[in-house]
Amino acid sequence: MSTTSPDIPRPRFARMYLGAAARAEERGAGDHRRTLLAGLRGRVVEIGAGHGLNFPYYPTHVSEVVAVEPEPTLRAQAERAASRAQVKVTVLPGAADELPLADASVDAAVASLVLCSVPDQSRALAELRRVLRPGGELRFYEHVLASGKGRAWIQNRVARFWPLVGGGCHPNRDTVAAIERAGFGIERCERFCFQPAPLAVHVTPHVIGAARKPG
Repeated sequence: MSTTSPDIPRPRFARMYLGAAARAEERGAGDHRRTLLAGLRGRVVEIGAGHGLNFPYYPTHVSEVVAVEPEPTLRAQAERAASRAQVKVTVLPGAADELPLADASVDAAVASLVLCSVPDQSRALAELRRVLRPGGELRFYEHVLASGKGRAWIQNRVARFWPLVGGGCHPNRDTVAAIERAGFGIERCERFCFQPAPLAVHVTPHVIGAARKPG
């Protein structure tokens, strides 16, 4: 979850998001998070960390997670989740398009169901590339534009109004292509269908993968 400002209260959306995320976890999103984060090491930045659903899945070889979240209600929940994590988690206010980190200061970056909602994907990805060290890894777990024309047509129609009710979420972004355009090399990418809620057919196509900043 992310917005363009480092601190815009959106309590109504935050409450809706908390409920939707809980239902997605019941349907299997936790397994996706485990796959996403397996094998990470060193210092990691996670953008749009929400209320900290990823925190329990970070492996112990991670020395620190810098969790950046702009929404105050979700950030407060993330701070509580951080206190229960098995790795060090530092929760900071901030937005994906202006990360509060120095150049080349992290070993890996995580984007988990957030690149759908950042106002400018290219700017957010440029920030991730900036803060990653040379050779650093970007892990991504996102819902994306369908490859089939029929489902993509539905997503494009829904995209006319969904950002207004879904906290800025765009159901029709080709995020893998955006990652490549940002200068990352895709190392692996698994495409699969996952419906996080009964009526969320427009966000069924998902990807989990890894990309690398050139060394």
